[in-house]
Amino acid sequence: MIELEHVSYLGIVVALILTGMGLPVPEEVFVIIAGIASSQGALEPVPALAACLLGAILGDCAMYAIGYHFGHGLLRDHRWFARFLKPDRERHVEHMIQKHGLKVFLIARFLVGLRTPVYVTAGILRVPFRQFIVADTFCAFLVVSTFFGLSYAFAEQISSLWGRIRQAEIALTVVIVAGVAAVLLYLYLRGRRRLARLVRLRRMRKAREHAQECESVEQTRSIV
Repeated sequence: MIELEHVSYLGIVVALILTGMGLPVPEEVFVIIAGIASSQGALEPVPALAACLLGAILGDCAMYAIGYHFGHGLLRDHRWFARFLKPDRERHVEHMIQKHGLKVFLIARFLVGLRTPVYVTAGILRVPFRQFIVADTFCAFLVVSTFFGLSYAFAEQISSLWGRIRQAEIALTVVIVAGVAAVLLYLYLRGRRRLARLVRLRRMRKAREHAQECESVEQTRSIV
């Protein structure tokens, strides 16, 4: 069973803000954690869901504000953002927003690598904030409440599955460690055999050279 007694509302908000600002972790991970913690009694369900929604929306608004404030110069003047939003991706997202409108925000919530570029580009395009916040709140509520509700309802099954995954992870780790140890032992023994073979060859070569020298000396003496 997953023990989540140390989960807090503030921690959930901060974690979801960071995922909205580019942390390469699906926001659903923290929403599921909040749902399980609520099911276990570590959190109250309604405040936990509110914390999830607040964190998700604040993270999205932060990226929108960055794009709105810096505009197209964001990628030119701030190379750090260029890692998340390259010019060709910005043009692609801009085309998507112009073609599909606010439906893009719903799709972006399921795609970790697309979420940040979509919200930044929405700011760059000066999408009216009222339209943005309404669409983002609707999409966030739809997705976050779904994952929260499912994790709350099936917390026991998820915990059991996680326990089996942890057991399999431990077993896999033991197998990998044993395999690595076996390979290292094989390489060590093979190296020892090669070293012993080289020593024998060197001794045989020295013995042959010594024998040749002795034979040469004997021939010299017989001639004299």
